[in-house]
Amino acid sequence: MFTDDELAERLRAGDEKALRTAYERHGAAVLYLAQRLLRNRADAEDVTQLTFVAAWSGRDSFDPQRGTLLGWLLGIARRKAIDRIRAAVRDDRVAETVRAQLAPPEQPELPERIVDRLLVADELGRLPAEQRRTLELAFFDDLTHPQIAAVTGLPLGTVKSHIRRGLANLRRRWEVDGAASGSRSAGSTRAR
Repeated sequence: MFTDDELAERLRAGDEKALRTAYERHGAAVLYLAQRLLRNRADAEDVTQLTFVAAWSGRDSFDPQRGTLLGWLLGIARRKAIDRIRAAVRDDRVAETVRAQLAPPEQPELPERIVDRLLVADELGRLPAEQRRTLELAFFDDLTHPQIAAVTGLPLGTVKSHIRRGLANLRRRWEVDGAASGSRSAGSTRAR
């Protein structure tokens, strides 16, 4: 059985068994701190795992002259818990903003708008799958081009091309099929 100083030295040297031993020895304390800060067992377990992953990744930064192994791990856990809290606050703000924007309309939707939506949905269904997916991500999920590239794994230029060609196909079909006869309430497209 190693002392914490020996354990820290082995961890810094890249000994995976030392990481496991550190987890067995100090994981409960890290979990306890995370649970006290987050008040949620599942989030605390995630933070505990992130703490030990970060400890392994940053093992070179541990300096036994500045504190104990447990103190170092608890410091990492505290930062990870604060990051989780901040992310939750951001998510709550985003959700609140979305809820505020999704307030029910004060007047019933006009039949022409419903027809336009159905026509657009039908036309989207006729597009090639990748064009349709990029358009849906851009306009229904409100993602930027770089975000779409990250989600789909497509190069940014390909995403832009799919959106441009998809919009051109929709416009061409809209005009050729006469889908807009008398109603153009579907609105203009935004540039990204």
